[in-house]
Amino acid sequence: MAAESFWAAIALSGIAGAAIPLGGAISAIDRIRPNWLEQELRHTVAAFGGGALLSAVALVLLPEGTARVGPGLALLLFGLGGLAFFIVDRALHERGSSTAQLLAMLLDFLPEAMALGALLVSDRATALLLAILIALQNIPEAFTAFRELKSSSAIRTGRLLLLFAAIALLGPLAAILGEEVLINLPGLLGGIMLFAGGGILYLIFADIAPQARLDQHWAPPLGAVGGFMLGLAGSLFIG
Repeated sequence: MAAESFWAAIALSGIAGAAIPLGGAISAIDRIRPNWLEQELRHTVAAFGGGALLSAVALVLLPEGTARVGPGLALLLFGLGGLAFFIVDRALHERGSSTAQLLAMLLDFLPEAMALGALLVSDRATALLLAILIALQNIPEAFTAFRELKSSSAIRTGRLLLLFAAIALLGPLAAILGEEVLINLPGLLGGIMLFAGGGILYLIFADIAPQARLDQHWAPPLGAVGGFMLGLAGSLFIG
């Protein structure tokens, strides 16, 4: 049973992580014509990713985290997550780096992969649905993160795709950590989820939501609603 859970953790988190280089590859496609369509699509995908991240905080990270950690400590860890990523984000901006979406994607993907590994031991149906939800979230998040990095750095497209493929490999490692170690340390797992949730919430409102705004266009806000609906659908199925 333990060996079966181990390989299931690798397989499911690997499939979910593969959505990261896939989203990057879609983003690497040549410019879309006409220009207004590219602008609309880029901002809508950014908003969709923000909505998906918000759903991850509200429907996965907070409920699962607070179920494992007491109320006072939960509030403290959530606040510390927001504060920590404010410090990191400010330092990156001062250095001229724009990696908010990449940080948000990692903050979302890795704690959820840990939770996926832990859930495989006790609730496989929930773990399977969580893997599907993670994969669907990773595509728009990787799409926007790739565009963000491409526009703010001199890294070539091929190297960026290799970076995204390497990030995807972190998923199985996180899932194994959850399945082998954190299943026996629920307080630590819950604390990681809450800390990440606070960081994601900060990044959504500090960087991702402002980038998604486009004057006199309504597709981006609808994209945010769609992204949250995606997370809600996964949560309802899990429930």
